[in-house]
Amino acid sequence: MTGTVRALVARGADLAVEKVRLGAPAANEVRVRIRAAGVCHSDLSMINGTLAPPYPLVLGHEAAGEVIEVGVGVTRVRGGEHVVLNWSPACRRCWFCARGESWLCVMGGAPAAPRGTTADGDPLHVTLGLGALAEEVVVPENAVVAIPEDVPWEQAALLGCAVLTGFGAVRNTAAVASGDSVAVIGLGGVGLSVVMAARRAGADPVIAVDVSDSKRELALTAGATDFLVADDALTRAIRERTGGRGVDHAIECVGRSGTIRTAWRSARRGGQVIVVGMGGKDDLVTLSALDIFHSARTLRSSVYGSSDPEREVPELARAVLDGSLDLRPLVTHRITLDGASDAFERMARGEGGRSVVLI
Repeated sequence: MTGTVRALVARGADLAVEKVRLGAPAANEVRVRIRAAGVCHSDLSMINGTLAPPYPLVLGHEAAGEVIEVGVGVTRVRGGEHVVLNWSPACRRCWFCARGESWLCVMGGAPAAPRGTTADGDPLHVTLGLGALAEEVVVPENAVVAIPEDVPWEQAALLGCAVLTGFGAVRNTAAVASGDSVAVIGLGGVGLSVVMAARRAGADPVIAVDVSDSKRELALTAGATDFLVADDALTRAIRERTGGRGVDHAIECVGRSGTIRTAWRSARRGGQVIVVGMGGKDDLVTLSALDIFHSARTLRSSVYGSSDPEREVPELARAVLDGSLDLRPLVTHRITLDGASDAFERMARGEGGRSVVLI
């Protein structure tokens, strides 16, 4: 079937909920009724000048919902199943996939793809192949991961990006071990997930850092042992909490050259600096050649938490169900689709944790 649904459409920085037209699922595609979708910083990057996607653009890529229609040849899911959307589905055939690095798949993470039309018939693009801030989406079957029906929708949505990215950065990229020291810079949904994952891994201390003191309670609830407001004395304060050395792992969740340099200065000699935040192509990070040699630090990024969503999303979903992983503290605003524009404004101001749109 075809149909008209409501979606949050960006035309540059201008956002509006509009009616858009979706086609029927083609072969190996599925239609999903979105039940919950998170408002992620990567979506903000689509409208604040960090990235330059084509418009009009349906925002959103972190979501969960129910399969309501399948195309010919679909074998992974069936109608009625609950699924988490995967914005970087792996082809399982390229050189990276063959090496077990599916998060670097040559087909994954497309910035925007044409799908459907506006009410006026103009071609419509969708963020990261999904466009999940909408009542429904049509996506390839490998862009959905089945989960148990008992996982609450708002927690299921977070598994698709913030939680998978944060937990993956800790477990897969940094390989944080019990007793390691960790600093987390930037406490949006991903940063708070990193804090939660670091404590779950047994890290101590876990030092949470943000520009706003309003994030203190959120950070401590997520498991931080310390909270610091970013200022000129930040790196000294971090070193005071780590025997003067700096942390074993400094995890940057903002995506700016300034905070990457702060993470670099916060890590001990021989420590790791993990960049999780996605920054702009013209925002250059400058480090001295002598400092790189002398510090012996490792600087690397964590793309999608170095994770395989098909394997790790179900694992996280089971942890939510058995009570060992409580994601409710990450959600600070529960809103409707019509309130999503306000959520982007809050995010731009650095306020709150994750806003989740319940559809």
